[in-house]
Amino acid sequence: MTLIELIHYFRSGGNENQFIKENSLDPESEVIEIYMQKPFSFDKEIAFFEAEKTEGKIEFEFEDSKYYNLMDFYYLHDFIEESRMEQHKNLSNIELAKIFLNYCLNDG
Repeated sequence: MTLIELIHYFRSGGNENQFIKENSLDPESEVIEIYMQKPFSFDKEIAFFEAEKTEGKIEFEFEDSKYYNLMDFYYLHDFIEESRMEQHKNLSNIELAKIFLNYCLNDG
C-alpha cells in the first residue's frame, strides 16, 4: 500500500478498526506506526508496525529490509479529518500524500 492508497482508503469511508483487522495488526497495540524504506516518495510502499515491535525506533529492520518511521496512526487520523474540511476537499489524494510525506519528513 502507498500513502496515496492509504489516504484514499480513509477518505472513501474506511475506518481504523477495519484497517487494523484487514492488515493483521494488533488492535490492542499502544500505537501503530507508519514506516517506509528509503528513498522516500509519496507513491512508495509503506509498512505498518505496532510500537511494541519497533520499540519506538526511527530505523527498524524487518525481513532483512530497513524501514524508517514516518509518523504514527494518530497523526494520520488527524490529517485525514483535516482533509475533510471545506478548504481541503478539492485536494486530490496525490496532493494530500505529498503534503503528508513533506510534513513527516520536515516538521514531524
